[in-house]
Amino acid sequence: MDRGAESGRLVLTSCEALDNYPPGVQGRTLHATNRVPGGLFLLLQSFRSPFLAGMRSSLGGMAKRPIPYELVRRWYGPLLSDPAIRRDLSAFLRGTRKDTYLRAAERLRTFDRPALVAWGAEDRMMPPETGRRLAGLLPHGRYVEIPDARTLIPLDNPTGLCAALRRFIAETP
Repeated sequence: MDRGAESGRLVLTSCEALDNYPPGVQGRTLHATNRVPGGLFLLLQSFRSPFLAGMRSSLGGMAKRPIPYELVRRWYGPLLSDPAIRRDLSAFLRGTRKDTYLRAAERLRTFDRPALVAWGAEDRMMPPETGRRLAGLLPHGRYVEIPDARTLIPLDNPTGLCAALRRFIAETP
């Protein structure tokens, strides 16, 4: 690890990792539409509709409770309005191979500081087993499941996530 960019601690929450790529039905749909000319643009237009964005097969599947549409607009507004950002996403999707995250995760073995992997206990898109495997790669990793949460832990259970972070910070130098 580059000592010039040293971190004292690491916290990972539910995320794409290891062999869980593309993640869930949402990730597979994103990849499939990116292979069709204009497909990614058309798929992203669904985020303009609160109903479509909130569907379980879309962004709504990432949280236990409805995601406030204002958040969806803030998160995805630049992607919807800027063709350069869409091109970057498309290039990323085309260039990311199935083993990209596996290779990246192997580098976690060299992180010699305290690490917390906090995962949504009810995450369907990023299964808890993925989080447990990530924690196992970290020499000083610990795993905690955040109850009553899926992928978007800060929306589903911010109190539970904050409590886990406070414990981690208090218990690590």
